[in-house]
Amino acid sequence: MSGTREAAVAAADWGTTRLRIWLLDSYGEILAERRSDEGLLAAQPDRFEEILERHLGEMGASADLPVVICGMAGARQGWIEAPYASVPASLADIFGAAVRVPSAKRDVRIVPGLAQRDADRPDVMRGEETQLAGAVAKIGSGRHIVCMPGTHSKWVDIVDGTVAFFQTFMTGEMFSVLSGHSILAHSIAKDARVAAKDPHFANNVRKALSSVAPLETGLFRFRAGSLLHGLAPHDAAAALSGLLIGSEIAAAKALFALADSPVVLIASGTLCDLYQAALGWAGMDCITVDADEAVRLGLIHAARELGMIKEVTG
Repeated sequence: MSGTREAAVAAADWGTTRLRIWLLDSYGEILAERRSDEGLLAAQPDRFEEILERHLGEMGASADLPVVICGMAGARQGWIEAPYASVPASLADIFGAAVRVPSAKRDVRIVPGLAQRDADRPDVMRGEETQLAGAVAKIGSGRHIVCMPGTHSKWVDIVDGTVAFFQTFMTGEMFSVLSGHSILAHSIAKDARVAAKDPHFANNVRKALSSVAPLETGLFRFRAGSLLHGLAPHDAAAALSGLLIGSEIAAAKALFALADSPVVLIASGTLCDLYQAALGWAGMDCITVDADEAVRLGLIHAARELGMIKEVTG
């Protein structure tokens, strides 16, 4: 731990495949950090507490340090179910509905996800609601359209801290399935690292943004291009990524009636670079919030809302 500050709370983002845990002081500053591949799939059905306590012990956490968790630990198949809060929902209401783990030796709370129960547009999220809270803490109140890229990208309309509507795009999963389990797998490089400056990525983002044809009409050309014109596997991966991301942004732009206000992009690493570039080609400004920072800020906010730590002034 750094300096003389003591940990006020442990904060964990427990995803399907990954686990991130931080020891945070009362100001939300990082004192220690652990990352592992012990996500939901590795922890179920009954290893959640064992995994958590091992990481906390290795970071030197006290036995009574409280823990706040977001993500898949609160799913039905997780540690304990934290039932979805229904939109419209304020961030304060979401955190107020956090569930305590009754079997845990310490105070452990799990933040619920969000459910959009509209019969025509049903949707759910877990973990992203906490990133939203962290982003709002940085950018302030008002109306924001938020983009959170990933395996299942989320676009969210949030007004003064209340989530009004959201839409999921299976962009990352579509890339994985198409490049690994479809006819395109013969033409696309496995584990290709796509760069925003790649001309194949840029060209296909622009094609998707200007196209009125359905997405599926453009997919087979990557297979045909490899057979007829020698399209290299890495170039095909960049092209597919561009087409999918461009199609997502085009659909979101129409769905959310995006105009002059910038999009809040919660992302990091390569995905951040790709979406920043694609949004720019769509003529949209963006405010970028680092995804790791957003979830930490959201978790510290949740801990304060739950009375696990006190608000710090000065």
